[in-house]
Amino acid sequence: MAETYISDFGTILLYLIGGAIFVVIGLFTSSLIRPNNPNPEKLTTYESGEEPIGNAWVQFNPRFYVVALIFIIFDVELAFLFPWATVFGRRELIEATDGTWGWFSLIEMFIFIGVLVLGLAYAWAKGHLDWIKPKPILPQSRSKVPMDVYQRVNERRYEVKKPQQLKEEE
Repeated sequence: MAETYISDFGTILLYLIGGAIFVVIGLFTSSLIRPNNPNPEKLTTYESGEEPIGNAWVQFNPRFYVVALIFIIFDVELAFLFPWATVFGRRELIEATDGTWGWFSLIEMFIFIGVLVLGLAYAWAKGHLDWIKPKPILPQSRSKVPMDVYQRVNERRYEVKKPQQLKEEE
């Protein structure tokens, strides 16, 4: 009797399908269980705790990106610290090398953290971590045309002509 085995790719495919089914079942179950009570407060856009005002197509302050990059750098640092602590903290490894392995790994990690602390100090000294909101600079016009003329032009409604109408006028 011949036995059939699933290849490694088949196993991965089964895990992916199982994971997708798990997610779909979870979303479906939560849609059945959750209450549906929309109100104006729940239907507003969430923008980091601030009231959404005006157009969404505004430029973001570059400080957000700098702070996000600094966060990612220190998050990656923690991802390096956990395996380092588990590998280099093994007692049998340190005892086998008369303690030199432990001192080497400790000095190595202090250098690693020191470089990151110097980067943080540099960003702090440059003011990239300050959260003071700058006052918006409103453009000033030096035109001799009064503002009410601009306002009247902006309030005008223009009719869009179809190509057929343009040909008739020519």
